[in-house]
Amino acid sequence: MNGRPVIDMRGIVTRFGANVVHDGIDLSVTRGEVVALVGGSGTGKTTLLRHIIGLTRPAAGDVSIFGAPLFSGSINEQRTRRRRFGVLFQHGALFSALNVAENIGFPLRELRIASKDEIHNLVALKLAMVELEPATALLMPAELSGGMIKRVALARALALEPELLLLDEPTAGLDPDRSAAFVELVRSLQNQLGLTVVLVTHDVDTLAALATKIAVLADRRIVSYASLEETMEVDHPFIDRFFRGPHGRRALARSGGDH
Repeated sequence: MNGRPVIDMRGIVTRFGANVVHDGIDLSVTRGEVVALVGGSGTGKTTLLRHIIGLTRPAAGDVSIFGAPLFSGSINEQRTRRRRFGVLFQHGALFSALNVAENIGFPLRELRIASKDEIHNLVALKLAMVELEPATALLMPAELSGGMIKRVALARALALEPELLLLDEPTAGLDPDRSAAFVELVRSLQNQLGLTVVLVTHDVDTLAALATKIAVLADRRIVSYASLEETMEVDHPFIDRFFRGPHGRRALARSGGDH
C-alpha cells in the first residue's frame, strides 16, 4: 500500500447556506485500502463522496485523485481520470427505461469506446462477475429484487474496469442474508481486481466485514481514521453509541471483533 494516495483531500470545508457541514477535513486513501465513512445523520458522508467524484465542489480545500487535482488538465484529461473510478449510488440509481444490459453498457456507449458486439460481450462478463444469470440482461429494473438491483448497479460501476470503487450505502434496504451475500461479493471482487474502495455505510456488519480503515465523521471533522480495533479505543460519544450500542456489539461479536 505504498506510493502516492489514490484520494487526497486537504482542508475540505462544506457549507449549505450558513450551515457548515465539514470544517477542515483531511483524508488520504492509499491504493488497495477499503475505507468506510461513518457518522451520524447530517455529518456529510455522502457529500464527501460527491466531492471525491466531482459531483459537488467544497467551499474550500483541495481534492486530488490518482495524484492530480480532480479538475486539473484538459477536458480529455479529466474524462480519462474519471474513467478510473466507478460509483454505486444509493438505491442503485438504475435508469428505469433501460433494461439491465443497457444499464450496464451505458458508460461504454456514452464514451463510445466499444463496438456493439464488444459491449454485448462486456455486459455478459460483468453479469457473471456479479453472479447474475445471463437472462437477467433482458429484465427491466422494475422486475428486479433489491439485491439484484445492487448487483446490476455494481456491474455498471465496474463496466470501465476502474481502479477505485465508491459505494454509497451499498447494503441499505437489503435483508440480512442478501446484505451478507452482497458484502461477500464486494470483498471477493476487491481481492480479485485489487480495487481501492471507499464506502459510506451505517451498518456495522458491513464495515466489520470489509473495511481496513474507518473514517468517523463527527463535530464537522474526522475524529478518527484508523482500523476497527483502533477506532474502538477512541473516546468519543458517537463512537461509543455506534460501536458499543446493542447492534454494534452484536455485529462485532459476529465478526469475531477483528479482521
